[in-house]
Amino acid sequence: MYAYIDGIVKEINPTNLVVENNGIGYEIVVPNPYTYGLDENIRIYINQQVREDSNTLYGFNSKEQKKVFLLLLKVKGVGPKSALAILAGANSSDIIKAIESSDVNYMTKFPGVGKKSAQQIILDLQGKVDFIAEERKPVKSNAHLVDALLALEALGYGKKDLMKIEKKLASFDYDKTDSYVKEGLKLMMGA
Repeated sequence: MYAYIDGIVKEINPTNLVVENNGIGYEIVVPNPYTYGLDENIRIYINQQVREDSNTLYGFNSKEQKKVFLLLLKVKGVGPKSALAILAGANSSDIIKAIESSDVNYMTKFPGVGKKSAQQIILDLQGKVDFIAEERKPVKSNAHLVDALLALEALGYGKKDLMKIEKKLASFDYDKTDSYVKEGLKLMMGA
């Protein structure tokens, strides 16, 4: 699984880019290839979709955009092509605002998204996308705290819940990630 690729844009095609990294050209399907420039050094965030008949790399200019793409794919009736069309037509934060405010008219402006599809997207994703727009920056710049929050998230706690305890956790001055994790578990369990 790929997280991102650093490379140079060697080709710009209507649906994809070819990004060269260490002599290998990666064909990456992106929402809008023309936002990139030839011979531009880029970091592109990747999602790999393996199907019976294809192995495709999808690329995004930010982690946020990638997260929105992955959430859109969870909606019944929305495939990669539709998700890319939505992302090509607006930035991630506008899409998130439209979903959170139940703006069906905004969502229907994208190609291939009718009223029913827009309603389904809103129904399935409302309450699940608002955390993406909020940059999760700890109160203190503390690597142990950041690692502890990531560990708690890996244990299955939601980002919204973690944001609620983050300030409280930051008030502790631990020198180990493990200590923050233990304190975080106590706070999550209400102890």
